[in-house]
Amino acid sequence: MTDRAQWQKWAMELQALAQAGLFYGRDKFDLERYQRIRDIAAEMAALHTGLPLERVQDLFCNETGYQTPKLDTRAAIFQGEKILLVQESDLRWSLPGGWVDVDLSVGENTVKEVREEAGLEVTADFVIALQNRDLHNEPPYLYGICKVFVLCSLVGGSFQPNLETVDSGYFPLDALPPLSTNKVTEEQIKMCFDAYHADHWTTLLD
Repeated sequence: MTDRAQWQKWAMELQALAQAGLFYGRDKFDLERYQRIRDIAAEMAALHTGLPLERVQDLFCNETGYQTPKLDTRAAIFQGEKILLVQESDLRWSLPGGWVDVDLSVGENTVKEVREEAGLEVTADFVIALQNRDLHNEPPYLYGICKVFVLCSLVGGSFQPNLETVDSGYFPLDALPPLSTNKVTEEQIKMCFDAYHADHWTTLLD
């Protein structure tokens, strides 16, 4: 484990312990101690990332209750031997997807993200993989993320201009465009191709 990964792991664990303590604790002195632990975790993160402390606190210490990973869905949609990718404003490409809305299921959110980012109607067929983002994507984040890759079937529609993406297209595995690797890597896209071609796919689980 690199020095960066180790300090980040410590900071995330301290923050999660402090958040749980602040939520479940009752003694005022314990609550004061938990708050100080949370402050220390944020100070560690700010020191190592170079971000302003206030920004780290907003990203890192803005929740209550028992801390759990955030959910990110990614849709794998195929036409023949090509997979759908959407182009973002930085001109890099990704599988359509995003954070799971609190009032939607994983399947519903996958369908919604495809509609918003690619203008397509799809069905969410099955889960290809549940991945711990920090084991597969860079850079590491200061909170846990579970990435859910979902194989989808195209129903209809066409790309429409929107606030999140500037273009879409289908690409073969051996001719992928520059990827937004913080969201999806070539290895993850290959995994989707493998699932698409499999007669019986078993969901991969980190």
